[in-house]
Amino acid sequence: MARKVVTCTINGKKREYSVDLRSSLSDMLRGNEGLESVKHGCDVGECGACTVLIDGKPFNSCIYLAIWAEGKDIVTLEGLSDVKGTISDIQQAFIDEGAVQCGFCTPGFIMSSIPIITSETPTSREEIRKQVSGNLCRCTGYENIVNAIEKTQKKRMEERKNK
Repeated sequence: MARKVVTCTINGKKREYSVDLRSSLSDMLRGNEGLESVKHGCDVGECGACTVLIDGKPFNSCIYLAIWAEGKDIVTLEGLSDVKGTISDIQQAFIDEGAVQCGFCTPGFIMSSIPIITSETPTSREEIRKQVSGNLCRCTGYENIVNAIEKTQKKRMEERKNK
């Protein structure tokens, strides 16, 4: 089995791993880093449970080879908490809005929402639905997920406006 050393930044920390050339990024993040928010759902890029940010953009880590992570900045749900372990505003919004039921899909939805909530331009509810359409949920019906994302984006835009 052929291996390669991959150096990247994961949740703000520079990491280096020897990985099998066939390993997925989700395997590296879960197996080497112990990041359990990166879920193994479909393993074919259809459910979104393994979504992480790579250089600020959401990707399904189950179909992203670990070797492609060379030099990349990767953020998982664990990377959204501050140094004290306080959860981020989007995580709190998911709780407040009841957007969490079984919770399996939640990390992927939250990571997919980061480009939306950090956008300088307001995003319509329909556009939010489109942007998270690569994430599947079997429990919530999506409405509360959209509510949480919309609420967080509006809050952040208001905070930027008041600065």
